[in-house]
This record gives sequence, C-alpha cells and structure tokens, in this order.
Amino acid sequence: MPFTKIPLALITAASLAFAANTMAAQSMPPVPSSISKQEVLRAGVRCDQPPYGYQDNNGDFAGVEVEMSRLIAEWALGSPDKVAFTCVTAENRVPQLLGRKVDILIATLGVTPERQRVIDFTQPYRWGASDVLVRKDSGIEKIADLKGKTLATLKGSVQAKWFEENMPEVKTLRLNSAADALQSFRQGRADAYTHDAATLVVVTSNDQSLRLVEEPFQISDAAIGVRKGEDEWRTYLSAAVVRMHEEKRFRPWIEQFVPEATRPYYLSVFEQPKPEESH
Repeated sequence: MPFTKIPLALITAASLAFAANTMAAQSMPPVPSSISKQEVLRAGVRCDQPPYGYQDNNGDFAGVEVEMSRLIAEWALGSPDKVAFTCVTAENRVPQLLGRKVDILIATLGVTPERQRVIDFTQPYRWGASDVLVRKDSGIEKIADLKGKTLATLKGSVQAKWFEENMPEVKTLRLNSAADALQSFRQGRADAYTHDAATLVVVTSNDQSLRLVEEPFQISDAAIGVRKGEDEWRTYLSAAVVRMHEEKRFRPWIEQFVPEATRPYYLSVFEQPKPEESH
C-alpha cells in the first residue's frame, strides 16, 4: 500500500484538538468514589419537555439535557452508555433525588430559594423565563388580564408558585404533565397556559391560533440538582458544565433537537446573559 503524506496543517490541527481535550480532562476535579464505583450514572430527566428531555417515537430518551447526562457519564465513568434514565415530573423530581432514586437531576430545574433549602445546585448551564400561552382572539394582552380567569399549569412548578404568591385572584388548574396542561387548555378548561417560555415557543411554532403574552416572569437559572452534603460531586458537575460551555457543546445539541424557526430563542438562553426581570 503506498504511503500517503498527511498535510502538516492537518496533523497540527488534530494535535491541538487532542491537546485541548487532554487539558480539559486534566482540569476536571476527581470523580467522587461514591460515583466512580457505580456501574451507571442514574439521571433524573424530563420525558415530556422537548427539546430538553423527552422520549422519541421509539421510546428512546432524547434532548439537550439527556445528551448532557450522557456526556457526564462518559467523562465520569468512561462511556456515554453508562447512564440509566428515570422520568421525573415537576412535582416528583426533588423527592426522587432526596429518596436516592437518582444521582442527579438534569430536568429543567430552576434555581429557587425554596429548592435551595432542601437540595444543592451546580453552576447554572442556562437561564430560563416563564410566559403565558393564550388564544390569539382571547383578548388577553398582559398577565394582569388573567385576573378572574383560569390558568393551566403544572403541579409543583415555579409558575404555579409564582401565581399563588403574586396573583392569587387567578384560578390555577394544576396538572401532572405538560401534555395534560396543554390538552386542558386546548379543550377550553383553562383560559391560558403558563410554563417555561422555551416550551411555549415550540407550541406556538406548531399552532398559528396561539400566541405568547410575551411578558416574561420568573426569570431564573437552570442547574443540575444534587443532594445536600455531596460537595465533591457538585464541584465535579459544576466543572463539567463549565467544560461543556468551553467546548461549545450546547449549540450542536440545539441544532439537533430544535427546529430552525425556534432555534434563536434556545441559543440565547444557553449563550447570552440572563435578562433583568421587569416584575
């Protein structure tokens, strides 16, 4: 077989990439022994929240946070396949972590003072905001217009908590899943539906009869949740989040899971600074 000369520039580029990856790996803190001795990483993810976490038509786990879990498993345990996923909901995700059913929560988990009292959070990997979905002909132009109306939301969600504290005159219809909440809204059981703006952006892109109020509230960071007292594990995961950003891992995942029309919003929450809240 004749020898093919490989261009020096190609060798140099490959060497630099290898060196960069090696340096990134070396800068990671040690994996806690409680994790390294496990056969798999147990990750709690959402199963009804595309593009973050969901199950595709084959029942396979997919989404940005699912890919984050696989990458953490690769870095910590040597293979992206060494991860076992558990579906969690807004209501049961923290109990699943506290009950030691999972090792981490990567589940659209906003950082709030209430949650910080019972669990710890890593370095945030994105920010998020909440919004309200209404019918185009509803006459609801701002959040204040929801007074006396019924609002579909999720049990245990930050949105339910926000309306309870800030607008108790709004009746909330609290459902178990995003699919249930959206269906109830579509069936007319609620005048509006509140959730993460990222989720609602996808809904409006697929249904021209709906629109967002576009009055963002509950702006918060999203981070990985861990149990109190697991400081070494939290430090490792925070370093993993920093490394994901340094290696620009999020953009390809967003391009994989988010339709082009709604992609700019998702890129902004991962790559742009968190905006100030007007409420």
